[in-house]
Amino acid sequence: MARIIDGERKNLIGGNLKTLRQQRKMSQQQLSNKLELQGVYVCRGSVSRIEDYSRTVTDMELYAIARVLGVTPDELYQE
Repeated sequence: MARIIDGERKNLIGGNLKTLRQQRKMSQQQLSNKLELQGVYVCRGSVSRIEDYSRTVTDMELYAIARVLGVTPDELYQE
């Protein structure tokens, strides 16, 4: 059986994360800092790797990212 993350992309939210972050005029470092305040540690480099689809995202990270950006988790998945 093929695995979902066998391909190039290791997450489904990278592009939307970048778009939503930029719409809020937030840098990757600022997002990282706000996530840390939520108790979720994602360094700036990891934010970059999520945005370029080369890093997976845990459910806790996804939830915190959505909260920081003021969207629902579902909105991070929208195409």
